[in-house]
Amino acid sequence: MIMKNPEDSVLDEQSGATEDAYGTEINPQAEKANEADTPGKIENADPSREGPEVKVNKRSAKLNAAVPEPGKNTEEESHDLDDIVLPPVDYSGYPKNELVETLSLIIENRPPAEIRSDVDRIKVLFYKKLKQESDERKNKFLESGGKIEDYRSWVDPSEARVKHLLEKYKEKKTDFNKIQEVEKYENLKKKYDIIDRIKDLVNREESINKTFHEFRSLQNEWHAIGIVPQNSLKDIWENYHHHVELFYDYIKINKELRDLDLKKNLELKVLLCEKAEELLLEPNAVNAFRFLQDYHNQWREIGPVPQESKNEIWERFKEATSQINKRHHEYFEKQKDDQRKNLEAKIALCEEVEAINLMEFKNFKDFDEKADKVVALQKMWRTLGFAPKKQNNKVYQRFRDACDNFFEKKRGFYADNKEIQQNNLQMKIELCIQAESLQDSTDWKATSDALIKLQKEWKEIGPVPRKQSEKSWKRFRKACDHFFNKKTEFFAELDTSYEDNLKAKLAVIEELEKFDPGIDVQAAFERLKELQRKWTEIGFVPFNRKDEITNRYRNALNQEFDKLKIGDEDKSILKYKTKLDNLKANPKASRKVRNERDKFFTKIKQLEGDIVLWENNIGFFAKSTNADNMIREVEDKIESAKKMIKTLEEKVKMIDQSGLDD
Repeated sequence: MIMKNPEDSVLDEQSGATEDAYGTEINPQAEKANEADTPGKIENADPSREGPEVKVNKRSAKLNAAVPEPGKNTEEESHDLDDIVLPPVDYSGYPKNELVETLSLIIENRPPAEIRSDVDRIKVLFYKKLKQESDERKNKFLESGGKIEDYRSWVDPSEARVKHLLEKYKEKKTDFNKIQEVEKYENLKKKYDIIDRIKDLVNREESINKTFHEFRSLQNEWHAIGIVPQNSLKDIWENYHHHVELFYDYIKINKELRDLDLKKNLELKVLLCEKAEELLLEPNAVNAFRFLQDYHNQWREIGPVPQESKNEIWERFKEATSQINKRHHEYFEKQKDDQRKNLEAKIALCEEVEAINLMEFKNFKDFDEKADKVVALQKMWRTLGFAPKKQNNKVYQRFRDACDNFFEKKRGFYADNKEIQQNNLQMKIELCIQAESLQDSTDWKATSDALIKLQKEWKEIGPVPRKQSEKSWKRFRKACDHFFNKKTEFFAELDTSYEDNLKAKLAVIEELEKFDPGIDVQAAFERLKELQRKWTEIGFVPFNRKDEITNRYRNALNQEFDKLKIGDEDKSILKYKTKLDNLKANPKASRKVRNERDKFFTKIKQLEGDIVLWENNIGFFAKSTNADNMIREVEDKIESAKKMIKTLEEKVKMIDQSGLDD
């Protein structure tokens, strides 16, 4: 659309009958015409998409001549380009109990306005997991021979807690909104008070300079006040600008001051142009569009600029606006196109599964091959993005029905071929017996080849009854693992470097067991840390001695740390470092360390919340008879909690530096 300059005209002094706020004469007819020329709104590139419209409201020449109010006064908070937008937390990997605990933590400790998205996503994930558990229980009941009419729905006790937390969140949100409304009306009252004080300036008999400085101070107060109720916004602004205009008429600002103000307004608008042009480099078109709205609101609040610069500055701002609007429109057009392509791809996957369902299968192999194909198609489905909203749920249901039909057909076929499965089970049991007869052999090469051959035969045998499948597989795998573990241990012991490492570690242990701390605690402390470093730098030892010397080293080191007169926190940190050093030799330690790190973070958040609660409670104790004793107890708790937080943060830092949580 064509955008017109919202700059209020400051007409030549020759042309009119009246003066504007700066003492310049204005032709009322020209002003009226110019007022009609101001823009309405900058249209959203796609009204059906996110993002409110960018509006530039009409202002009369006199209103825009007044000093502007920066920012916008709406229910939405303005965006700042310097804000760092953090990505939302991914709760999809959280187990159900952690979802509940996280929901409790954020509702208890964070304002309702900040956690709306988190609460919604946690709620959806919780009920999704709840439904999945319920479906699994139901399927297990039916597969074990139960009848659908005998099945009783399972009630998860954590669901009641989630409902309670959501109700609590709803109450907190209601209370928060009430407070916001009260603040808006307080702000409205303050702004009316400032208008009354501006009205009073006209009756002063003091110097104009002093009066003008007081006027500027009132304007600054006005700008510092927060938002007001939306239904009062138009009235308060019109009232404010009217009395500002009267004040300017009263003091008859001279030409020099007027030119200075025009120059200042030009500088502000140049700055807005630069900010708008920087948005052209913003990778997110939606964010750029939202920031632009704020800039347009600021633009309309800034007063007029020198006549010779008016058109040039507006054309510059309009050019940046047009490019950002174009990017915004193209972004949503591309999104529509991507969704159409996703829909076409999803329909193709539906048709593939439906075609498989029309085939006839005569043996387990055919079913297994097609089952793998269907599973692969399901994985492909998960890589595709959303389809258009109107078709998204419908095409998903079509795909799910097709997959369900296939696996139902597969289950029916397997149920009708129980005799074949029993024969397969007997063949697998025979393979288990053969593997068990070889598990203690020391003929490493021949036995390895024989077991590998048995494993290939196992894969070629078809399915067995579901109840026996896992049991027979564990038996066969246990025999194979027993042999290959013995083989690994045998060859590990042949590595002479392991023996050298063993001697080096034994030397460190002996040095620890003979350690004399002396009287200098700090020096002893540093010597123990040096022994820790030496131990860490030594490589692996023979597998059959690993646990023995690790335990001996840990016990000796901990005994020496316990003898030193250092704080419990330092001891805890040093002992934990020893634990991490020992875990580095265990390839399966990463999961354990990650879990510990998560627990430490949860404990830190809990302690921080407790400290806030205890510090708040101290204010109530002053009213009780035993206040001093209770305050000391609470202060001791706070100090202890802070020490614990410091220790936990140090342990988290050690985990991050160790690389074990990768």
